[in-house]
Amino acid sequence: MLNPVWLKSYPEGIPAEIAPDPYSSLVGLLEDSFAKYADRCAYSFMGKDISFAQTNEESLALAAYLQSLGLVQGDRVAIMMPNVPQYPVAVAAILRAGFVVVNVNPLYTARELEHQLKDSGAKAIVIIENFAATLEKCIAQTPVQHVVTAAMGDRLGWLKGSLVNYVVRNVKKMVPVFHLPQAVKFNDALGKGRQLAFRKPQLTADDIAVLQYTGGTTGVSKGAVLLHRNVIANVLQSEAWNEPVMKRIPAGEQPTSVCALPLYHIFAFTVNMMLGLRMGGKTILIPNPRDLPAVLKELSKHTFHSFPAVNTLFNGLANHPDFGTVNWSNLKVSLGGGTAVTPNVAQLWLEKTGCPICEGYGLSETSPSASCNPTTSTEFTGTIGVPLPSTWMKLLDDDGHEVTEPGQPGEIAIKGPQVMAGYWQRPDETAKVMTADGYFKSGDVGTVDGRGFFKIIDRKKDMILVSGFNVYPNEVEEVASTCPGVLECAAIGVPDEKTGETVKLVVVKKDPALTEAKIMAHCREHMTAYKQPRVIEFRTELPKTPVGKILRRELRSPA
Repeated sequence: MLNPVWLKSYPEGIPAEIAPDPYSSLVGLLEDSFAKYADRCAYSFMGKDISFAQTNEESLALAAYLQSLGLVQGDRVAIMMPNVPQYPVAVAAILRAGFVVVNVNPLYTARELEHQLKDSGAKAIVIIENFAATLEKCIAQTPVQHVVTAAMGDRLGWLKGSLVNYVVRNVKKMVPVFHLPQAVKFNDALGKGRQLAFRKPQLTADDIAVLQYTGGTTGVSKGAVLLHRNVIANVLQSEAWNEPVMKRIPAGEQPTSVCALPLYHIFAFTVNMMLGLRMGGKTILIPNPRDLPAVLKELSKHTFHSFPAVNTLFNGLANHPDFGTVNWSNLKVSLGGGTAVTPNVAQLWLEKTGCPICEGYGLSETSPSASCNPTTSTEFTGTIGVPLPSTWMKLLDDDGHEVTEPGQPGEIAIKGPQVMAGYWQRPDETAKVMTADGYFKSGDVGTVDGRGFFKIIDRKKDMILVSGFNVYPNEVEEVASTCPGVLECAAIGVPDEKTGETVKLVVVKKDPALTEAKIMAHCREHMTAYKQPRVIEFRTELPKTPVGKILRRELRSPA
């Protein structure tokens, strides 16, 4: 396929390919932007603007501090924070120091955190104090030797910062008591780093930049190895794709995006933070997207042009009584990803903002964007769009042969410079998903039409997708089965109006006294909220194959 059909569906001016490797590493991209846009606002957080110059200076100080800890090039450093200004500073510092970013969900339980820290081999962690008590429970079982604790108000100036920290700690009581004697405060680490010499490491585009953890069909979370070149490529692909609508921003207005998606998720990491830096844009950091009144109150203070979000967030905002307090008229692109956008939400969003949701598709393994609808679309298509520049997609049958009949389903396979190098220290798992000719097998089943637009129709894996987050049944079952009174259980995804899917647990009792409430309490203790079952059904037995494997597909069928 020398001239793929989808190129005819590209808006005018979008190239078929992006320029190969204009930077030797992500550090080159960061430092280029820090210099070019020094005077501009990089982040807006709780009414405080933080410039590119300030982000540059603070990340250099933190990089020098991290280097002073005796870490060597290629060591992993974890970040466990919500969307606060310390996050982008920590990312830039870790990369500039020659280390590898390990993004961690701050809502993880001690069990989940322990696995990720051990698997990645992280020697240091930058964590917000709200979740330090979780780290305390598992740190002794991990390789972590160095802890930097941040507070919500750290970068807001002395007076406002002190007030915010007092309210968070003492009024809202959001910081459980913790004891981490080795921990150094974020601001103290910056202070120390400013007194130290920084050594610029020699990095190449083939060095590892990020370990982005994704679930596994085996229930074990795996780290997708994203090289500097993978993330750079996806930033440039996204920039090229957004160009037709970003040109419509009035002269003199700084491109501004809303970052309500969590930065530890690869969607926000690349499409908000990294793309924002590349374009000299301002990023509005939203620390808690579940607090819709606070989100809308913050947005009412800004002019913004780009809004990447998941279906749940679009739906929640559009149906909120305060929606009209925000000026949506400057919005140029609403990017939907993470999970399928539903037609009713897309219709409501278009009616209320005049800006159609432009749905895209990708995975942690693809840094993440692989395909997207043209940003010039005037209506919602219900497809995942066409492959981005320099990206190839095809459909494979169960034997790995390309499906060529129009409308015939097959597993979506992706090839491009944004595709990961493999799974961290898991050559067996990497071999399962990579083809001999370099395509990544997504596990999603789709079709493609004559114009090159792909559509997802099913998932090959048993994975459950809750508000854009992967939930793997094996992990849910592993935790639930340790609840006293459970004989066996199976987790499946069931449709949910708010989150797309939610977790249903089908349980066979060992103890007749076992209740739904006991199971839910047990799961709450050991799993982060989006993984917890919302529906529990008791049965006398589970459907199984002749060799005893539970048939989840049968549990999903209405019969």
